[in-house]
Amino acid sequence: MRQNLVLMTDSYKFTHWRQYPPGTQKVYSYIESRGGMFEDLVFFGLQYYLKRYVAGSVFTVEDVEEADQFCRQHFGFEGYFNREGWLELHRSWEGKLPLEIKAVPEGTVVPVSNVMMTVENTDPRFPWLTNYLETLLLKVWYPITVATLSREIKKVFLSHLERTGDPTLIGFKLHDFGYRGVSSEETAAVGAAAHLVNFQGTDTVAGIRLLQEYYGVKGMPGFSVPAAEHSTITAWGREHERDAYANMLQQFPQGTLACVSDSYDVFNACEHIWGEELRSQVLSRDGVLVIRPDSGDPKTIVVSVLEILGRKFGFETNAKGYKVLNPKVRIIQGDGVNYWTIQDVLTAATRAGWAADNIAFGMGGALLQQLNRDTQKFAFKCSEVTISGEDREVYKEPVTDRGKGQKRGRLALVRRDHHFKTITIEAGKSVPGGLLQTVFLNGEIRREQTLEDIRRRAELPVSEPANR
Repeated sequence: MRQNLVLMTDSYKFTHWRQYPPGTQKVYSYIESRGGMFEDLVFFGLQYYLKRYVAGSVFTVEDVEEADQFCRQHFGFEGYFNREGWLELHRSWEGKLPLEIKAVPEGTVVPVSNVMMTVENTDPRFPWLTNYLETLLLKVWYPITVATLSREIKKVFLSHLERTGDPTLIGFKLHDFGYRGVSSEETAAVGAAAHLVNFQGTDTVAGIRLLQEYYGVKGMPGFSVPAAEHSTITAWGREHERDAYANMLQQFPQGTLACVSDSYDVFNACEHIWGEELRSQVLSRDGVLVIRPDSGDPKTIVVSVLEILGRKFGFETNAKGYKVLNPKVRIIQGDGVNYWTIQDVLTAATRAGWAADNIAFGMGGALLQQLNRDTQKFAFKCSEVTISGEDREVYKEPVTDRGKGQKRGRLALVRRDHHFKTITIEAGKSVPGGLLQTVFLNGEIRREQTLEDIRRRAELPVSEPANR
């Protein structure tokens, strides 16, 4: 399907140019999260959408004519689509968009109910353009929500590591397994990139490629290891399960290696095959074997496997009083993993005396797909219009749902006494310490973010491990 920016909006927005009051010159809108699952949000992903869809000359006369023909058929009437307005926009700006977009720096952690981004038209002839782009620009809800969920899981894991083990291991404790579980290649790319704001482990190649193309990443921002799946193990047959595992050790003699071990009986696999028949090969190997026990109730199975591996391979007790497996073996749970099961597994392991060092998680659909715009109640709303030179606050305040009330006027985000606060400002006035920065102006990217800076802004403090 050929990309046509003019058609990348909701159908009803084709008609909005007819609906603004006479003399409307500017429309000013903002994006916020009105609440939801988490109280703090990681702002991420806008740079991708700007570079991919909005920067430069992004529409042609042919695009306008195509949109006009589409709308005639779509609505059954002529004149609903703003053909002359779009043609004039093209004549005046040569396919560029006269908009100013301000946003907090990507990676900034912003509490809910605060402005994170504003959009307004810069050419008074085209006030309808601001909210025409809502459909596209509000999609930033998705990378923000994924980055937020990933960071909240990082908080959970870090608290367990600080209590039971080595917090410096946090970077590879949540691995992205979500590539096959999303609805499109673009979803995979955007969501996986958002996860890599917080962690370094991923199997979703698309996210790495997005960061390299749109965030200027030169090196490798995400890492993986050789890993088995059930087809590569069960292809050997049940009677040759041991041979399948031995082949993994032979084929990958160095580094970390992950092997799914529940194709038949995960307890037998850990107790007898890994723990007895292949024990010497595991211990002599130059690397770590990560066993993946994917069937059953995660919190029960993971603790049971820890106990078996502890008996078979040995463990030490760290300075915090928790057991750490022989460094040649670890566990990754990759089935049924979400925000709550991670907490359940870590809590069960802690109660059983095992350090969180021993465990990692692979998270798929729950990381990249089991989210929607209402997870954090995202909204793109107009808060000010300029009509015949007069700035007017606009808002809604429905008596049936006070939670859907809107902010009014022109907005700024400031930090006061270590807290974020959204305030109202006058047009043309600068705000000392204001956090919204112009990132896009009249077709050009004005400020670019690097992944290094984004990660730094979103980082959680990590304490030093206690001596063992």
